[in-house]
Amino acid sequence: MSHLQQTDNTYVAHTYARFPVSILSGKGSEVFDENGKRYIDMGSGIGVTAFGIADDAWVAAVTEQLNKVQHMSNLYYTSPCARLAELLCTRTGMKKVFFSNSGAEANECAIKAARKYAAEKKGPEYNVIVTLQNSFHGRTLTTLSATGQDKFHELFQPLTPGFIHVPANDLDAMKEALSNHKVAGILMECVQGEGGVIALNADYIQGVAALAKEQDVLLMIDEVQTGNGRTGALYAYMNFGITPDVVSTAKGLGGGLPLGATLLGEKVETIFAPGDHGSTFGGNPVACAGAVNLIERMDEALLHEVKEKSNYIFGALKDAPGVKSVSGMGLMIGIETVRPAADVIRECMEAGVLCLSAKTKVRLLPALNIPMETLKEAIEILKRVCAKEACI
Repeated sequence: MSHLQQTDNTYVAHTYARFPVSILSGKGSEVFDENGKRYIDMGSGIGVTAFGIADDAWVAAVTEQLNKVQHMSNLYYTSPCARLAELLCTRTGMKKVFFSNSGAEANECAIKAARKYAAEKKGPEYNVIVTLQNSFHGRTLTTLSATGQDKFHELFQPLTPGFIHVPANDLDAMKEALSNHKVAGILMECVQGEGGVIALNADYIQGVAALAKEQDVLLMIDEVQTGNGRTGALYAYMNFGITPDVVSTAKGLGGGLPLGATLLGEKVETIFAPGDHGSTFGGNPVACAGAVNLIERMDEALLHEVKEKSNYIFGALKDAPGVKSVSGMGLMIGIETVRPAADVIRECMEAGVLCLSAKTKVRLLPALNIPMETLKEAIEILKRVCAKEACI
């Protein structure tokens, strides 16, 4: 164990099962440890570094803003915050944006918007939020309550009340929930990331959207992991021809700096009044300056490139030795392997490729602009590891 790892183990809370790798530097989709070993990064900080490590244009935008003003409270106007909100609204059709620091906070804001809207329209007893089983919405007590996985609930009772979880892809179960409970909103991911990288059925997503509109229940789409180009559309819901009332996002939006956003549609664009909600660091000008640079570059050419790379990965891994199945969308991919995913991830790391896990699957979340030759190198290593395990 290196000195760095010993120091970390001594002073940092043991909430992460870290790999025995210390990353000191990187560029694009390549990172280097303290011994100079090169790794291809197929995780992008769990979908955060959308344009890779130390992206020149992002660094320049962030640095330029650092030399102007790094922070002002939200009592004042700042240009990057206003420009980013304008970009997000014009690209999505949403009307207003609330900025925060993380995906969990973006979801908290969405939940508050739904409850305030329902209270004003129908009465305060309409406060139930419906989410899906196998979902993941964050680690605050309230977003843990929204998360539809029991394993996240066990240690932190009592959770925030007012949440029910229904099976995914079961429209009858959603109809029953809306009939039997006083519902304020529905919160769901189009691709369940932490639940195993499982894309919901298009018919189901469209059916839920129709139900929500019919019953005046807010439809909230969690785009924390799926958003910002990850699925080959700017936001995943755009793949399904629906219009949510609220969209929450984070991760790839900041490109490496903490930044969350809750996009508010027409129904709720004026739901918050001064003092109803806030965030000290929300809309930070440095984080927003970097995000402006990223969103401006997430054009149709890049999104087409994401789809092409996705098609390559799915094609290369389909029916590959040691691979049971491949799921997901865009550059958000889950791989069910013959041997335990942990063994595959460890062997890939030893061979110079950094992968992630999602439940029992190997998960890939490479940078959107990963060079094709680098991507092919990583996938070939992954295939060799999987083929090796298939012979055991």
